[in-house]
Amino acid sequence: MKYLIVGLGNIGREYENTRHNVGFDVLDALAKASNTLFTPGRYGDQCEIKHRGRILVLLKPSTYVNLSGKAVQYWLTKTKIPLENLLIIADDLALPFGTLRLRPKGGDAGHNGLKSIQETIGTQQYARLRFGIGSEFPQGHQVDYVLGTWSPEEKKKLAERLETSGKIILSFASIGVGLTMTQYNNK
Repeated sequence: MKYLIVGLGNIGREYENTRHNVGFDVLDALAKASNTLFTPGRYGDQCEIKHRGRILVLLKPSTYVNLSGKAVQYWLTKTKIPLENLLIIADDLALPFGTLRLRPKGGDAGHNGLKSIQETIGTQQYARLRFGIGSEFPQGHQVDYVLGTWSPEEKKKLAERLETSGKIILSFASIGVGLTMTQYNNK
């Protein structure tokens, strides 16, 4: 079985280590733990890892977050992966920093990357792993916060949260979204 795991983020040095790129960070940590390197491809950098007889195609779109749907559609078609085997990793302002929530489907919650994916593939029926980045910003400064770098306190906890995100991804591919939600969503 094949799975398409997409981490949302923006390409370019100016976006590295920003909250909005946590989807890229999650996949980078998982690839590193699997001794795998990303290679450039059409609409993004990708690599494959194997886990319990399953192949996970990890994708970091090069389309920028707001146009992520184009990359997701292309790779779903290219790899012939069904929607039930798609998992999107995105930052979430509504969750406190480091909170991880797996969902089998849902709306875009104001996230432009999820909105692009939904509009392009024509459905909300795909799994998503929401990585909480908190909302510690003054009114009117949301963009600065989302595109800002992690605070020193967040950096101390980030590696562990990235590792747990990787475990959630592997569990999703192994035992499915329902059992993985039961195991991880309340921690």
